[in-house]
Order: sequence, then structure tokens, then C-alpha cells
Amino acid sequence: MRCHWCDEKDELYIEYHDKEWGVPVYDDKKLFEMLLLENFQAGLSWQCVLHKREAFRKAFDEFAAEKISLYDENKAKELMQNKGIIRNRLKIAAAIKNAEVFLIIQKEFGSFSNYIWGFSDGKSVVIDADKTTSPLSDKISKDLQKRGMRFVGSVTILSYLAAIGVVSAHDDCCFLKQRRA
Repeated sequence: MRCHWCDEKDELYIEYHDKEWGVPVYDDKKLFEMLLLENFQAGLSWQCVLHKREAFRKAFDEFAAEKISLYDENKAKELMQNKGIIRNRLKIAAAIKNAEVFLIIQKEFGSFSNYIWGFSDGKSVVIDADKTTSPLSDKISKDLQKRGMRFVGSVTILSYLAAIGVVSAHDDCCFLKQRRA
């Protein structure tokens, strides 16, 4: 069995659950990709975002934070016309702002990985799968907001932390929880 949220009829979703979700990520480019996608997921389903990931990759310059941080109003308007992505003006503006802050954090900590994993002393933290927030996501959310990031509430950040493996949140019945226990 898999986690309850994994649609067993969706091969892309199954592959994401089995091979990507919850696997520790230390690569800054991948960490930014997942942060950008989680921001667009806010209020929507991850399944929807996952099926648009390749369109997001093309629209957002392969998730290059350096390029995204330089996007201007013309690029934002262009993104609003892209039917392959989620066209939300506030989320597009947040992606640009978050890229700027991401780069500042990289510079301050040597990498974003050092920053994000520093909150858990470099270890994955096991949490109950039914949680939507945690003291860890609350702390990181507040810090990111203080630094100027947007769409980084505690619910979004817990989802992000689970996706990148900082927290382990597989359902008790999930074969991956059983395997990693």
C-alpha cells in the first residue's frame, strides 16, 4: 500500500510517491524547484502541479533562481498568458520574489541546503502523516516570511519539507514507511 493521497490510477503520481517524495534532497536547484512548485500548489492539488511540472520547467527557465530573480513585468505578463502553468498573478510575483530571497539565503549560508537542513540538524524528522503543520514548519515559515518570501505559510512549508525529505510523513500502512523504519 501507498500513502492515502497517492492516486493509484495515476502513473505519474505513483512514480512521484515511490521515487521522489520524501527522499532527502540536498541539491539547491532541486530545492528551489520544489519550493517554487509548492508555492503554486497552495490551495490546489499537488497532482495538478505535478502534471504541469514540465510546463513550469520550460516557463521558468529550468527553475534557475538566478534567472527568475531578474524577471520583469513583461516576463510576468508572458507567464500569465502561458496556459501550461497555473496563471496566478500573486503566485508568479511570489516566485520572482522568492527567487531573490533564495539567492540571498544561499549567499548567507553557503547553500540553501545548509539553511533548510540546519533546522533539523541535517536529519529527517518523523512526523504523523495526518499533520498539516508542525513546530518545525511553523519556525521555518516564520523565518522565510521574515526574510521576505511569500506563499510560505506553515502548511505549504510542511508539504515542502515532506517533499524534500526534511520530514518523513508516510502513512503507517505505506510500504515506504515500512521499508525505511
